[in-house]
Amino acid sequence: MAPLNIAFDVSQTGRRKAGCGFYAAALIDGLLASGAAHHFTLLTSFGDFFHDPTQAAAFPHRRQGVAYGPRLLRRSDAEAFWRDQQRVNERLGGFDLVHANNFWCPPWRLPCRLIYTLYDMSFAEHPEWTTEKNRLGCFQGVLQASLHADWLVAISHASKRAFLRHYPHVVPERVRVIHPASRFDQPGFDVQPAQPRGELFRSGQPFLLSTGTIEPRKNQRFLLEVYNRFRERGGAAIPLVLAGGKGWLMEGFEKDLAASPWAADIHLLGYVRDRELVWLYRHCLVNLYPSHYEGFGLPVLEGMGQGAPVISSNSTSLPEIVADAGLLLAPDDRDGWVEAIESLVAEPRRREALAVAARQRAAGFSWEESTGQLLDLYAEAGSLERRHRLVSVH
Repeated sequence: MAPLNIAFDVSQTGRRKAGCGFYAAALIDGLLASGAAHHFTLLTSFGDFFHDPTQAAAFPHRRQGVAYGPRLLRRSDAEAFWRDQQRVNERLGGFDLVHANNFWCPPWRLPCRLIYTLYDMSFAEHPEWTTEKNRLGCFQGVLQASLHADWLVAISHASKRAFLRHYPHVVPERVRVIHPASRFDQPGFDVQPAQPRGELFRSGQPFLLSTGTIEPRKNQRFLLEVYNRFRERGGAAIPLVLAGGKGWLMEGFEKDLAASPWAADIHLLGYVRDRELVWLYRHCLVNLYPSHYEGFGLPVLEGMGQGAPVISSNSTSLPEIVADAGLLLAPDDRDGWVEAIESLVAEPRRREALAVAARQRAAGFSWEESTGQLLDLYAEAGSLERRHRLVSVH
């Protein structure tokens, strides 16, 4: 098969990226490292929903010999460009396919094939966990993808099932599941752990860890209730460390932490660097992840890969990731979470067994495999003589 000319959306892969950005960044790194003969043009701006001016000005893969798409530094310029069907079609018409990665999808059929990454359906199933602006942007993007994309790449089977429940007109075979893996296992990724600042980490004292953006979906307020109850029942004075940037709809959370009788043992670190995150995973007593809803749950997998014993919620995709390598509990079972923490704190051998199981489970998720599956899909797209529509004909 002749090499393909591919436009790949990297708009969310900036320095302060979260889950969507990590997935896209790892995929393009893997694609460029794979030796595939395809030619890639990276789109640092894609659509009028998400715009990062620092990313639009960056060219991190220039050394790979790749090209870059339109350099739209101002949001107004990006909005004007991506809303202009004629200009977009002219710019993208020379590609064999476009791979979209930030929820936005053109509200029309592109003149080339379109692959669309589907992360999750939380905006539709639980709109109370996000802002109205974000909900509408995600909804419009996924709806347009259901109508105009040739394939959707779901990051978990749970996301695929949720999507098909909401969009039953889509042919299931056009939704492919390609799991992420840990970004710490990316090709060429060499991160040395770095101890975070603070007396707690210098002291060598054990601590409980929870990672993830501070937002309702991640369920940190529930975790605070669990921790308070754990201490009320006489639990050891083990600090709770929360690592993650500020999200939305969590006004007053810092006041809630300060109101805890054990506030001095609760540490809110904010956004941490990869080197610090690796250190936290390797040194925590237990990794706690009570999230209500996950398209995949990268923080769980990344912690498992570093040997962190995990207590996770049993919702959406998380059992798919954790399986029997961690403890799975309902995200509203306070007493169950308290008892699980008490058990692991008191049983070092059980923690050690879970750490071994976690590493083994995490090793089953590989960016090399994910990249290979995506290249297979690209090859399928390139081999088709005609484009297939996602919409069933009735």
